[in-house]
Amino acid sequence: MRDWRAKNEVKPSPITNKDGMTEQEFLQKYDASRYARPSVTVDMLIFTVADEQEPNYRKLSPKSLQILLVKRADHPFMGQWALPGGFVSPDESLEEAALRELREETNIDDIYLEQLYTWGEVNRDPRTRVISASYMALVDSERLEVKAGDDADDARWFRVEDKWLRENKIATETGTITEKWVALRFWNEAEELSATVKITRTVSGRTVREEREIVETNQVAFDHAKIIQYALERLRNKIEYTDIAFALMPELFTLTELQQVYEVILGKELLAAAFRRKVADKVIETNHYRKHAGHRPSKYYRFHPEWTDQA
Repeated sequence: MRDWRAKNEVKPSPITNKDGMTEQEFLQKYDASRYARPSVTVDMLIFTVADEQEPNYRKLSPKSLQILLVKRADHPFMGQWALPGGFVSPDESLEEAALRELREETNIDDIYLEQLYTWGEVNRDPRTRVISASYMALVDSERLEVKAGDDADDARWFRVEDKWLRENKIATETGTITEKWVALRFWNEAEELSATVKITRTVSGRTVREEREIVETNQVAFDHAKIIQYALERLRNKIEYTDIAFALMPELFTLTELQQVYEVILGKELLAAAFRRKVADKVIETNHYRKHAGHRPSKYYRFHPEWTDQA
């Protein structure tokens, strides 16, 4: 016996637009050239904390925060230093493009990249309209063999530091405008680069807007100085509530070594007792000790694999 419901079932009408086209018909006739298509690039911010030379064997080697830069081999900004990066192909995702460009320009492969921010100012690239997705990673540079690829003349680690220069705060009818100037310095044994970035934070009622502009730059290409300054802020924020710092640590480490990494990234000294309370949930105590001349044995710890972000 046939189901009377099947006999009397009414098929729904296809959804059409104002021109009477179904979605399939619309896509068949769609003209992608109706709209200008900007180029898309990826830029990678690869940070590390590296040991400095320390003549006193009784002390831990001092450390510095460093960033990987590549020297541009062609116009524009030929001969200047930039973040590793390049154009995204139509057949690859942003992350695939980031990993490919990083491998081609620096020989670094198989690292975890986290998307940082998308930069879309109209005139940020003198060649054409370019929108860039930036990615960030904190890595152990001793495990990497950096080597410039075909698209770069050189690839080097630069020590990086930022310094607040001055601040200006203006009251408005609906809120405030705060202007801050920050100086960036990059250096290694061969070269020194610099830039100044102005940050304008506008508060109007419940709306907050933050803008960055490069006031001056010395051998830092494109708008990469302000991308780096923003990344430094994010890195310092992330180290407070994530496990990102442990990407730099060996399997076993002392709390003093871990504190030193935190201090370098945050750019300030930390009280040992307060720091130990802060990271207590992130580490596991072991029965191993570090022994070296002139020091009391220091207990080794390891990262707690079951710790999760509390944010």
